[in-house]
This record gives sequence, structure tokens and C-alpha cells, in this order.
Amino acid sequence: MKSFLSIASTAGLVAGSYIAQIPLGDGQIADKASPAVVGSRKEIDSEALQATVDADKLFDMAKDLYKIAKRSEDEYNHPTRVIGSEGHAGTLEYIHKVLGRDGVRDYYDVSNQVFPAIISDVNNYRLVLGQLVPNSTTPFRDFPKEVAGRIVVIRRGECNYSQKSANAGRAGAVSAVIVNSEDAVLHGTLGDPHPDHVPTFGISLGDGKPVLDTLEKGEALDAIAYMDAELKTVHTTNVIAQTKGGDQDNCVMLGAHSDGVSEGPGINDDGSGTISLLQVATELTAFEVNNCVRFAWWSGEEEGLLGSDYYVEQLTPEENLEIRVFMDYDMMASPNFAYQIYNATNAENPVGSQELRDLYIDWYTQQGLNYTFIPFDGRSDYSAFILNGIPGGGIATGAEGVKTKEEEEIFGGVAGDWYDPCYHQLCDDLDNVNMTAWEVNTKLIAHSVATYAKSLDGLPERSLDVSKKAVPFTRKDLLVTSRPSASASVTYLPTESKSGHRSRLRGSGRRAQRLFCMSSNSAEDDREEPEDEDSIDDCLELDFGSEPWRLSRSDGVVATGISSLWVPDSEADMST
Repeated sequence: MKSFLSIASTAGLVAGSYIAQIPLGDGQIADKASPAVVGSRKEIDSEALQATVDADKLFDMAKDLYKIAKRSEDEYNHPTRVIGSEGHAGTLEYIHKVLGRDGVRDYYDVSNQVFPAIISDVNNYRLVLGQLVPNSTTPFRDFPKEVAGRIVVIRRGECNYSQKSANAGRAGAVSAVIVNSEDAVLHGTLGDPHPDHVPTFGISLGDGKPVLDTLEKGEALDAIAYMDAELKTVHTTNVIAQTKGGDQDNCVMLGAHSDGVSEGPGINDDGSGTISLLQVATELTAFEVNNCVRFAWWSGEEEGLLGSDYYVEQLTPEENLEIRVFMDYDMMASPNFAYQIYNATNAENPVGSQELRDLYIDWYTQQGLNYTFIPFDGRSDYSAFILNGIPGGGIATGAEGVKTKEEEEIFGGVAGDWYDPCYHQLCDDLDNVNMTAWEVNTKLIAHSVATYAKSLDGLPERSLDVSKKAVPFTRKDLLVTSRPSASASVTYLPTESKSGHRSRLRGSGRRAQRLFCMSSNSAEDDREEPEDEDSIDDCLELDFGSEPWRLSRSDGVVATGISSLWVPDSEADMST
């Protein structure tokens, strides 16, 4: 039995039939007069760039990508484009091939960014269940003594999968089973390796509820957990293409991830975003841009946003400021789609995020199309950008979420089914894309690129402290104790890279107190945890020097800044 980094699923979902979607007609998004010609290229124009989007070309490239995924069949017994596979290596080659075509290669500076990534392969597993952990956020010291030497069953809750697995390991468990909060397959990763991780499984609520009911009655269950897994480090690559023309100090950036999961070919997730960016990048070469455009194809997204995190970590403060906005395009063609916009507001994110959100709203509205908001919760590659003060946002068509009846009425499809019934499965192939949604969203991508390539009017100027906010916090909010009312969580992001925020020490409960007793250069285990609330008074004055800090409250309010922070007993203004 070996430790592993990904959560293996023991449940599946069969795709249902879907209502046919009406193809995008020629008159649905009208073309306008041709733009003026500047030199050998036309002046950038949104309508003209949108008009170049071709659904047949999108699908032709999808067929190319599926053939590439099949290169992995000898090793994985099915098509896949997971990092470290022949399929992903072929995907990177394909991106370079498209960017190297005549008329394209002279328009961009193309670079590779190689970085190490830890991946795991689960070859085989078997699971029979046992002992319950009563609270999903229970610290390891509060686990029942009976956990030692047993398999623990844990409800999905607030703390992440890595914390759950490590806490179980510290308590002496030999394996952990996480029960989803809904009757759906549980997908997730454990992130970076931790010495306390134990083999960890994920199951649906439907499969887990009978087990939980039995254990909560105090009845014992026999348990078996077997896993054959391999953990290894591979070197993988981000591909970056930046226009040679345009203001190089003011760039609009957009990205999609080039990798998929090991379970399937990943044609929708995120072959669709990869291909949309390639088509827009190719067609953009006919136009003159005023501001530089930077395309990114991230690697390692499915292993935990590794490529985008690494990219942002390497930025100097000056390079950070060059990026005026980042746009994330992940899963553009889900079969049971909804037109989804990340609800990125300036109140909770770097200023400029809301302006991007409104651009998407305006475009869908102008086309007579419905849209819906989805949480801007750090699930995709925009995460590292907004954590480092760069405005961000994006659109999607849905993953394993369930379509509502209201969404069925405005988007079509089938209520009660996943937006993508083949999400992270072998069937994410050429039959798993909705061409209407894909063409519409690629036109919106073209519109977002053309709009900001022409003018950044409406986007606030960037500065290093643009995301700094004055937010009132009380001592109770920040210093979490065992009192039920003190449920906030705290995040401290010390600088260990050129632009900061490389290491993230998160905590809740008494662990959050511990973070607040640390100086900026202290290792996490160098300080003893306060035994009671009265002992933490001396920890209220924090001096991070010139390092950035970020504090998150349980209700979603976030404060960020640079310099010292003082939190008295009463409410304090944390604007530094």
C-alpha cells in the first residue's frame, strides 16, 4: 500500500440523452463594416475578429487532439493527455506546430516555461469501509482513540482533502475515505506530498450514507483498503505566446490548460479551451494591436493549478504590473451547458475584475443570450493571479455541477444531470462537446481579446497595492478560539518568490491562532500553540516588514496589504 496524491473515485455516472441545441446561425451574431487597414494588417476590431471563428475548424482541431490522446494507449490502455504522458507531450508539440505556421510565427514571441510537478498513478485499488470521524473539521488531536490502526470515514466539509488525509494519518489511521456532500462522484487532489498523508478514497453521498448511518449507531464494520499507486516527479511545460506588437508594458493575458486527467482524453476539459485560444491566436495575426496580447497554455492544472501558480510565482513586481487583466477559459463546450460567468466583484477581488465580468455580461446580453453567475472560488487557473493582485475572471459551461430546472428553461438541456456528464471520465471525447456553446464562447473570447487589445479604457490602472482594502475585523474574527461564534479562518501568505505569495499557510480554529503568533520568517513548527485565549494577547501585533499579507474571514471578506498589522480588542481598520 503506497501513499498517493489523487482521490480515487468508486462511483460513476452514465451520460443521458440531451435536447438538441440550435446551431449558431449566420445572423445571430451580425458582422459589421470592415475595419480600417493599418500598414499590412487591419486595425483590431471585435466584430471582424469574431467573424473569423469557425466551428468546423474548432472540431477539426478537436479530432487532432483526440488522435494525440491515443498516443498514450500503450501506457494507460486508453486515450489520455495527463502530464507525463505521450498524449500531453503531443499536445505541447501541437500547440507549437500551430503557432509555428506561416503568418503566425512572426507575429508572436513563443517561449516554454519548464517546471517540476509531482504526479501519481493509481494502478489498482479495493475498498470496504469502517470507523467514522464525527466532524470533518476535527483537528487530529481530537480524533477518537479508536482511529489508530483503522480506516476512517470522513464527511466532506470545510477543510481541504490534504488536511483531512494528513489529520487522519497523524491520528494513526491507515487509510481515509471522504464522503461527498452530494450524490455525485467526488473528484479532488491531495496537492503536494505530506509525510502524514494516507491512502485516500472518495465516494458519493449515496454510497457513503449507509456506512455513516451504521457507524453513527455505534455498530462496527469490517474494513479493507488496498491501493497500488506510484508517486513520481516529472518536468512539464507552460507555453506562452506574446504578440510582438502593441504596448509591451500593458498586456491583456488569457489562458487555458493543456493537460487532462489520466482517466480520459479531456476533449472538453480543457481541450476546448486550448483549441479556442489557438484559433483566436491564429486569426489575431491579421490585425494590428495597440496593447500586447499574451496567450498561455498551462500545464499541471489537473494536478492542482501547478503551471499557473509557478508562472505567477516567477513574476517580478514590474512583470506583475504589466498584466492588466487575466482571463481564464476552461471547459467551453459542455454538452449540457449553461453560459456561466465567474462572479468576480471588485469588493472581494483585485480592482478591475468586475469590469471584466461586466464585459461578458454585456456581450451575452447584446447577442440575446442568457447567462448565469458561478462562484469565483479559486477552482481554476485564475487563482494565482487574483492572489497576487492581478484582476481576473472568465467564463465556463459547467463541470460536475447539476443543471437546475430554471437553467433547463433558459439554456435547454436536461435538469438534474451534470453540465458535463463525462467530466474527468473516459467518455470526454469527440462526442462530448456542444458545438453551439463552443462557437459562441470562442466568439466571446475573441471579443474579450479584441476589446482590450484595442483599448484598456475602463480598466483601472494597476499598482502593487491596488487590491489593498480597508476592512473592519474584530479580534473574534481573526483569533479563532473554541467558542462556537468564532468560526473565521485566517490565511497568511509569506513572500518566498519574486512577486510574493508562494507559500500559503492556512488555518482555522486554534491553528489560526498559531499562525498569528508567527513572525514573517518563522517556520510553522517553530512556535508552540497557545493553550488558551488569554495567552495570545502578545501575538496581536504582527510585523511582516515589506511582505504582503492576506486575511480571509469566514463570510468571504478579504483584506490584503503590505507592512505591519495591529489588531486591538475592538474593531480595527486593516488598511496598513
